[in-house]
Amino acid sequence: MYRPTRTRTRTRAARAVLVASAATAALGLVTGCSSPSEGGPAAAVQETRAANPAAGSAFWVDPQSPAARQARAWERQGRGNDAKLLKRIADRPAALWPAGDHPEPRIREATAAAASDGRTPVFVAYDIPHRDCGQHSAGGAQDAAAYRDWIDRFAGALADSPALVVLEPDAVAHIVDGCTPGEYHAQRERLLSEAIVRLKAQPNTKVYLDAGNPDWIEEPQKLVEPLGRAGVANADGFALNVSNFQTDTITKEYGRRLSEALGGKHFVVDTSRNGNGPLRGDRAQAWCNPPGRALGTPPTTDTGDPVVDAYLWIKRPGESDGQCRGGPAAGQWWADYALGLARNSKPQ
Repeated sequence: MYRPTRTRTRTRAARAVLVASAATAALGLVTGCSSPSEGGPAAAVQETRAANPAAGSAFWVDPQSPAARQARAWERQGRGNDAKLLKRIADRPAALWPAGDHPEPRIREATAAAASDGRTPVFVAYDIPHRDCGQHSAGGAQDAAAYRDWIDRFAGALADSPALVVLEPDAVAHIVDGCTPGEYHAQRERLLSEAIVRLKAQPNTKVYLDAGNPDWIEEPQKLVEPLGRAGVANADGFALNVSNFQTDTITKEYGRRLSEALGGKHFVVDTSRNGNGPLRGDRAQAWCNPPGRALGTPPTTDTGDPVVDAYLWIKRPGESDGQCRGGPAAGQWWADYALGLARNSKPQ
């Protein structure tokens, strides 16, 4: 996934739009907020949430994650010390990124397994058209109709299971930095707004719309109107630092400023690889498989901050950012990099 540090993807669809329209109206009655189309960005961000919607969640650990399988393989090969280190990743909950035109099987499998453990799975919905501006994680749905269908499938597979969904990393920030061409901006904001409402139609789904990271869009005020048009008022909050390396301290300070500008919206922070902060030096390359990084704060909803709902491992530690520094394609497992993250981190 492209993650710059300064400048930095038919009938069922029609039904999804109808559901979205009805749910938006219902949510407007509940929250007292206007939709972006009715009241503009300012009206869309009036709401202040006093409670943490994710509070009490124990997040699900996937026993078949690449890290878990790698640790077991190394144990069989006699690499006991490396396997023990890798369990710093394997034994922690990390988000799932269901891919392909049919995300339903993976989602249903995870929600069923999480339910049997009494835990909540974390998912990333990442299929927006024109994704990643054609760079390392290019792809996504072919067009708006395909995306609406994909989101409908995604949401339907969640059913009434507890779930936390991080929606479309990069999508809003790429509007702000101009990487996504201007002719796609209005459509993207509309699709994100509809996606939030569709996902929130599931009774136990929490949704956080991605808002980039502090070293990308340096002035959070620039995100306020695009997030408003993208429907953040109907989400549980926004997400920061996805797949990046900014420290907890810097990210939370940035998040509080953005939260205040959004009327008190809560947020979650990706702490998967920020234990040593970002790589210093060439900022144009610091986002892609930087050496010497470490695991960050383990996932938890016990953040000690009233507007930070959770620390999450949204980027799966050990999965490549792209084909840089000898890494495999974006999203592919890279055992040596994972081992480095684990070795550089403090036991927790």
